[in-house]
Amino acid sequence: MPNDNFLSQVPSASALFLREEEVRRGIEFLFFAHASLWRTIDARLAEQELGRAHYRALYFIARQPGLAISDLLALLGITKQSLGRVVKDLEARELLTTRPGGRDRRQKELRLTDEGRAIEAAIFALLRDAMSRAYTHAGQQAVTGFWQVSEALLPARERERVGKLGSEN
Repeated sequence: MPNDNFLSQVPSASALFLREEEVRRGIEFLFFAHASLWRTIDARLAEQELGRAHYRALYFIARQPGLAISDLLALLGITKQSLGRVVKDLEARELLTTRPGGRDRRQKELRLTDEGRAIEAAIFALLRDAMSRAYTHAGQQAVTGFWQVSEALLPARERERVGKLGSEN
């Protein structure tokens, strides 16, 4: 049985929060939290014969229907070849469609099919529930602090891109 009181046992950040030990603690929490969050959905992904890269693509396309392949490439930070394999697989499985861009016909715009939206939503529900439990346990101020630290870790050019997600739906 997991120890639900774990966070209450973690000491608050020291006033000397820039010391190496404090920074290491933060990095370790990032590593382990990231792994735990992905494990939350791994079984569901396996049931659908999807990998994490597939889900990341589905997630961002769901957030921004009509997303251009070049924009998805920038969001995911993977190679064009890797993204090509993921998009080709999702398209073959009829989870997404591509069409020429409205502004630039050379661009391909990506949209999820009904089945793609349903799969993304079901998997997102698992992530949402895990994040909601963590947010509830930590409280509003901690969530705001988490967002601020996470945003500060992003390069300035990425902050605007992340800020725009979901704003065009």
